Amino acid sequence: EQLDVVRNADGPCLVLAGAGSGKTRVITYRVAYLLERGVSPENILLVTFTNKAAREMIERVARLTSSLSILPWSGTFHHIAYRVLKKYCSVLGYKNNYSVLDSDDSSNLIKQCLKDEGIDRTARRFPSPAVLQSIISYARNSETTIDEVLGLKYQHFLALADTIKSIAINYEKRKLAANVMDFDDLLVNWLKLLQQSEKIREKHQEQFQYILVDEY
Repeated sequence: EQLDVVRNADGPCLVLAGAGSGKTRVITYRVAYLLERGVSPENILLVTFTNKAAREMIERVARLTSSLSILPWSGTFHHIAYRVLKKYCSVLGYKNNYSVLDSDDSSNLIKQCLKDEGIDRTARRFPSPAVLQSIISYARNSETTIDEVLGLKYQHFLALADTIKSIAINYEKRKLAANVMDFDDLLVNWLKLLQQSEKIREKHQEQFQYILVDEY
């Protein structure tokens, strides 16, 4: 069954298997098989969810093919998104020298948004910057609204929904003005590029003839 996937997985193909059954092995052998057949490394997109998993896959393919200079488009979803956005982020109003915020940077920016709202957290109960960050992030990644996230996970803050939404809007504006993105933006903005630009979408389709995703 594994060999069949390696040799005959052309077109959309979903492989379901239990933990430790060899999914990563199948994907790495599939990549090696494609390279052996003469497929250009530039036409292969190899993605996974963690840096550790990405390194492991790249190292396995390198050992199988006895080459260290292969797969320029391999890594985590965030890594690939970062590279794509470096080329095309001007479509979304960013400059290509944008920076990426870590969690602390995002929290500090949200603190500034709290100040803009004139909120004194010592005077009344209000979500901390970390909780606000979680609310905004969950809404974006689940493609839901702030109201829905509060109703699902933070019902005790429902009365503050309008203020939280205002902070979320301000947070987005401040990021764009500062030419920075957070980790959520990398994925969301990559999707926006594909949705808004037919030209970029066609370039993706033309370049990435083989897309392999490993989910741990």
